[in-house]
Amino acid sequence: MTHSPPPAQTPNRARSNRGADPQRGTNEGHSGTTAPASAANPGEGDFLARAQAGDHLAFAQLYSVHKRRIYSLCLRMVGNIAEAEDLTQEAFLQLHRKIATFRGDSAFSTWLHRLAINVVLMQLRKKGLSLISLDEAMEPTPDEGPSRSFGAPDLTLTGTIDRLALERAIAELPAGYRLIFILHDVEGFEHNEIASMLDCSIGNSKSQLHKARLKLREALRAAKRQEARP
Repeated sequence: MTHSPPPAQTPNRARSNRGADPQRGTNEGHSGTTAPASAANPGEGDFLARAQAGDHLAFAQLYSVHKRRIYSLCLRMVGNIAEAEDLTQEAFLQLHRKIATFRGDSAFSTWLHRLAINVVLMQLRKKGLSLISLDEAMEPTPDEGPSRSFGAPDLTLTGTIDRLALERAIAELPAGYRLIFILHDVEGFEHNEIASMLDCSIGNSKSQLHKARLKLREALRAAKRQEARP
């Protein structure tokens, strides 16, 4: 018998401590001591199986483990605390409805993020924001095929950069570019995981990350020029 989802809890209002780090934007891999996004949580398989069988407490445990990262993703995409909290709750309601359909074809965190991404994108479309759509962002440009890979150091994002300026620049990215930048450089997902979440090729994920970084460099240069003016 399927139980109702656990009582809604307010996600942590602070942004994830895996915030946009300029150093993370310079590499295709991951640095530091934080485990990659794809790393399995000890015992999660047991909680997952129990939650799929309708165990209320097991679902609450999954919520506790994943809520901060889902909230962080929502907050960075919509830029509003109350809205991010609502979207986080909606994502976990979707999880409660669909958890029995998870078959383990990808990591559970990848599957859950895909649910959350769909919730966020639906909200952005409802708001009718004049932002580049995810579908448009996934289209390869004529001079940039989907199999092209980018691994050169991003020198502009290297070193000490005003974190607030970087956060503002990320927030101003078109939605499609912002999503891939957040998933890769902030949340730490690999390109194959992002491709699974967004139903795109690995090459396109790399291409759009490259474009996002270019836009960030341009925004940061403009901010520095503005600050240098008397």
